[in-house]
Amino acid sequence: MTQTRWWWIRHAPVTENNGTIYGNLDLNCDCHDKESFQALAGILPDDAIWVTTPLKRTRQTANAIRAEIQANDFPAYDVIDDFQEQSFGDWHGMTHQELGEIRGDAWHRFWHAPASEAPPGGESFEDLISRTAKSIDVLNQKYSGKDIIAVTHGGTIRAAVAHALDLKSEKALGLSIGNLSLTKLNYYMTKEDPKLDQSSWGVECINTEPLSFKSKKAPEPELFSQSQKIKL
Repeated sequence: MTQTRWWWIRHAPVTENNGTIYGNLDLNCDCHDKESFQALAGILPDDAIWVTTPLKRTRQTANAIRAEIQANDFPAYDVIDDFQEQSFGDWHGMTHQELGEIRGDAWHRFWHAPASEAPPGGESFEDLISRTAKSIDVLNQKYSGKDIIAVTHGGTIRAAVAHALDLKSEKALGLSIGNLSLTKLNYYMTKEDPKLDQSSWGVECINTEPLSFKSKKAPEPELFSQSQKIKL
């Protein structure tokens, strides 16, 4: 059996959007939380594959984490287009209040829209799950048995959890993924019987705050962090 370990980290906070919806717009993030970067640096494995998206806030976050690791021979980032945040199309640049006013009763309890709805000029959360899952499956083969540190986006990490746990898309929208939080998913692939697909996923933590790590060891297995228990 081969275990491929995914260390999903959401990028640092975006503040230059002035409270507007930014989705997959290419904005900077605030990397001043040195203590959190140090905590992440202390828990992440050596000799890992580093994955980012084309959006610069993921690269800025990854660079800030690397700056706290005592090493200088990091591999180049594997930039995955499919791991970009959901595109909200014409809703980009709107405040949440403005969007709520035009949507009225269609306003969603967790997100900007139901999982199956694509904003004008954008994509649905189900679209995001589809493209995220496709690239996860490819990387599971490409980097089989390795540690993958994936610095991405909140929507992408929800999509990754939905793929791993086979969650319905609407249920996955209820997941809270904070900035700089860690979500640890392990993919187990077995080749013992070519006629059976016995591959599966395990979950160590979801949305765990970096400051909860006190030493360089994996967090204790749990389905959700203590601060974010939800019902599926």
